[in-house]
Amino acid sequence: MTATYVLDGTRITTLDDFWRVIGEAVNGPGGCFGQNLDAFADCLGGGSGTPDDGDYVVEWRDHQVSRRHLGHPETARRLEIRLSRCHPANRPAVAAELAAAREGRGPTVFDWLLAIFEERAPGVLRLR
Repeated sequence: MTATYVLDGTRITTLDDFWRVIGEAVNGPGGCFGQNLDAFADCLGGGSGTPDDGDYVVEWRDHQVSRRHLGHPETARRLEIRLSRCHPANRPAVAAELAAAREGRGPTVFDWLLAIFEERAPGVLRLR
């Protein structure tokens, strides 16, 4: 039997909202399913709330609402945080990504999440 986890895209306006919504969808109120991109990628591999012995699907309803909110402004906000915390050797690359996001160019937070879904759990995500 395939488990279906439903994300309400109208509740996702920031990356922090995404962590909360997917955590609750998979593991119930107050549940966690990754709190950063690396942890999220690990969780998609199974054993972190998803059925270890079964298939699962993530249905992201009203994803277009989330896509708008997780666009370049949210991406720039997240990259500003990353820039303030990253290793000095990584600052030029993060600063370049930040400049692009501020200009409305480059991948967005929404794109980052889609790429992780596709890489770690191909075919699991259904955008509605």
